[in-house]
Amino acid sequence: MPRGYCHRHAGRGPCTCAMGNLYRFAEPVVLYLLESNGPAYGYELAGQMKSHTLTDAEIDRGALYRTLQRLESTGHVTSDWDTSGTGPARHVYEITASGKAHLREWAVVLGNLAHSMEAFVAEVNVLTQPEVGAGGQD
Repeated sequence: MPRGYCHRHAGRGPCTCAMGNLYRFAEPVVLYLLESNGPAYGYELAGQMKSHTLTDAEIDRGALYRTLQRLESTGHVTSDWDTSGTGPARHVYEITASGKAHLREWAVVLGNLAHSMEAFVAEVNVLTQPEVGAGGQD
């Protein structure tokens, strides 16, 4: 299989799987989900992340929980135990004012990255266009 194609995506096109794990993009998505949807359990966040990922690489649960722990240790999210249900106690995560500010910082960083990537892709497309031969034939 050519580089950039993987069995998970059935060869449908290039994917980021060959680029390694891009777990750092879990952080802005987690902050976004907590800001837009309110407090959530880790399990809920895992389900919601599938439709909001910034790459086609899957974020495993371990990476999600490490991200939540890091966000909590930096004061961007808080967690509390929910013991109201019949099952085991679960952590409920909530974004803080610091987390909202950090989400705004991520929006700037990702906006700059998107602009840079768009320019890069445009340059690559210009460089890799086939040359038109004499008489207008390829």
